Amino acid sequence: MSSLVASPPIVAPASEFRHGWSVVVACFCTATFAWGFGFYGQAVFLADLHATRGWPASLIASATTVYYLAGAVLLSRVHRVIELVGPRLLLASGAIILGVGAVGLSQVQAPWQLYVCGIVMAIGWAATTTTAIATTLVYWFDRRRGLALSLALNGASAGGFTVAPLLVRLVHRMGLAQAVPLLVAVSLAILLPVILFGVGRVAFDDDRRLTMRDRRVAAHDDGDRLTTYAGQAQALRSLHFWSVSLPFALALAAQVGFIVHQVAFLLPHLGNDGAGVAIAATAMAAAVGRLAFAPVIDRLNQRRASAASFASQALGLGLMVVLPDQPAALYVGSVVFGLSVGNVITLPALIVQREFSPQSFGLVVGLSSMVGQATLAFGPTLLGVARDATGGYGAALVLCMVLQLLGAVIVLGTRRQR
Repeated sequence: MSSLVASPPIVAPASEFRHGWSVVVACFCTATFAWGFGFYGQAVFLADLHATRGWPASLIASATTVYYLAGAVLLSRVHRVIELVGPRLLLASGAIILGVGAVGLSQVQAPWQLYVCGIVMAIGWAATTTTAIATTLVYWFDRRRGLALSLALNGASAGGFTVAPLLVRLVHRMGLAQAVPLLVAVSLAILLPVILFGVGRVAFDDDRRLTMRDRRVAAHDDGDRLTTYAGQAQALRSLHFWSVSLPFALALAAQVGFIVHQVAFLLPHLGNDGAGVAIAATAMAAAVGRLAFAPVIDRLNQRRASAASFASQALGLGLMVVLPDQPAALYVGSVVFGLSVGNVITLPALIVQREFSPQSFGLVVGLSSMVGQATLAFGPTLLGVARDATGGYGAALVLCMVLQLLGAVIVLGTRRQR
């Protein structure tokens, strides 16, 4: 098996480092688009297709599972593609492909078409989300990488309180088949120029040496604190790798499962407008939570912060399980759940940055994202099966709580390899 160690960039001139903040803006906008259609938008697709086509929730959710699984297969190769084509072309082409898949999903007339569109969307999703964004920012940021990543991934939350609610409203007014192409076209018209002008060109060393910048970072770190992997097989055999990947995989399975089903769960209790407000509140809470962490996230014990994030999401779901007929409880529960949505996405890359060597950053982030997405891919299907079997979402939400609390125990109960 060939090595998957990332080839770091050459040292960029000072002007290119100053250019890094425009890259953050471009990554923010990319995340807004990607999570708006590829993450939060999945809940809108599921609810509308279930209502208009009459297909079972478990069938539609299984296509979402295929979507995430296909994306997981691609995530471990993202840093290699960046080396070949550069981050600018990767992000731009990924956004276009994701948009094409979303438009196709809005036009489906037969169940098998769900899976085809899901695979197309998966290609775009892998090229526009956490792994692509984190690896892109490595080329411009070192010690402020946590801040840069937190700010850029706030776009994920922005996608939830801009794209998703607007999609809900447009679907209600004109139908899925017209709403999605319109919103995708407008979004790409804004996003593509931002990427093309905001992300600079990255060059790579021919001899694949560490950058001088990475040499300085490594020199200031205690050698036995940082773990280095020569390739994918070595990482997958390491307990240290799994101590990061497994807890986040469980938490993300619960998080994605709930978000995909959130609209379908809330519609009978809050109505169309109320469900849209709840989705927006969840996403806005995610932005607030990530912004609150951003100034201090590089100084926190990030494993403890992760466990607290998992537990807070379980608390929000518990409130909705206990008081499902109380609109106030549903709104508050959505907000409490949402406060940690962004941090659950951001924290894995920051733990990897702190506990693994710069040489292994792209490899470990890609593999960890692959494991997480392969696991979370089953979240929507499991919740759909639980909902169809019980006739309600109570058991499904309890399942999410169990996964999150188990993740909290694992991330606290494992120590870094020394």
